[in-house]
Amino acid sequence: MRRRGRLWARGVAAVACCLAVLTGCGSGGPAVVPDGDAATGGAHAAPSSSRAVLTVQPADGAQDVPSEGAVRVRVAQGRLVSVRLADTRGTEVPGTIGPDGSGWAPDGPLPLGTAFTLDSVAEDDQGQKAAQHTAFTTVARAHTFVAFFTPEDGSTVGVGMPVSLRFSRAITDRAAVEKAVQVSADPPVPVAAHWFGGQRLDFRPQRYWAAGTRVTVALRLKDVQGAPGEFGSQSRDVHFTVGRAQVSTVDLDAHTLTVRAGQGGKVVRVLKVSGGSPEHSTYRGVMVVSEKYKVTRMNSQTVGMGDEYDIQDVPHAMRLTTSGTFLHGNYWADPRVFGTANTSHGCIGLADAKGGASKDSPAGWLFEHTIPGDVLEVKAASGEVVPPQNGLNGWNVPWEQWVAGSALRRVPSAGAAGSAAR
Repeated sequence: MRRRGRLWARGVAAVACCLAVLTGCGSGGPAVVPDGDAATGGAHAAPSSSRAVLTVQPADGAQDVPSEGAVRVRVAQGRLVSVRLADTRGTEVPGTIGPDGSGWAPDGPLPLGTAFTLDSVAEDDQGQKAAQHTAFTTVARAHTFVAFFTPEDGSTVGVGMPVSLRFSRAITDRAAVEKAVQVSADPPVPVAAHWFGGQRLDFRPQRYWAAGTRVTVALRLKDVQGAPGEFGSQSRDVHFTVGRAQVSTVDLDAHTLTVRAGQGGKVVRVLKVSGGSPEHSTYRGVMVVSEKYKVTRMNSQTVGMGDEYDIQDVPHAMRLTTSGTFLHGNYWADPRVFGTANTSHGCIGLADAKGGASKDSPAGWLFEHTIPGDVLEVKAASGEVVPPQNGLNGWNVPWEQWVAGSALRRVPSAGAAGSAAR
């Protein structure tokens, strides 16, 4: 499933366990096509939608949002059940639902230069729920820039998790900014930087992290001039830990997903899947799980498909690309397609039960045994390789090309990149 969107404004290590993100489906070329309404090949009818209509401001992906008066939630033909506004550390911002349940607003101004997620849930008079997820960043102070980072401080991630920085303003002096960021690993391993345009800087080792590695990201951006008249405002350290090793293989031709764990890659389980159809093939290549949603909404409006479908309870969804490719549960398709046919518009589906509560279904089991940063190596006889900047998928860039994407253009020493690489 694929949509336009951004990733770094929200913490990918957080696991949303309610109706959460609003998304669509697809992969392959630039056209966006859904697979959330139904799979072909004996699909059941998609579930009916709630009559409650949520309107959220600002729009998903908005940047430079004013700190006052710009964040609102409204619902028509229903009542708000819950609204949660939080920064990427999980700190919630107080807000109030009006007496009639039709609106919500924060209780005061928001901090500047901060990334937020806004999750809203409403229900109609029949108890059918509607949900909407929005991520946005507030405007930075004048003449300053900040780096929004992935993964979050204190998180435990899989072996494929890179360090990814998204800057609030375009960087023209990339060397100066790169020198101000140091990524170190314990045990030591060479870590190199790579720029994707002027607002994104990623770091990774040559191969996946070893299980148990402790990584520190030292941001020393304060007073660093990243562009004429624009200076950094951060000086802080971010720490995360690499958990157990889990690298899975998806064979789209065999319709299987093989879960391997540990240093030797021992096979833990083989699951039956259904990938993208020949007309809308699933991306090939290395993809990293960036977010998890126990239940999520998939709406064709988010991918420019009008009112074609709106499934508000897709279970056990795990994001693989920023544009919207997901590994997710599917309860509405004919169970016979899993393991036998590729029928979606780009996502990888597994059999599941409605509601996202089952831990015994194939999708439920995989969801419980997956953390952000876990790797899927997707193989097929044909199909487009995922663009490395689409999600956290820089592993598809060969090491020599990766190092060449550094503004410093030097092979890093073991254990550090950035300032230590000079």
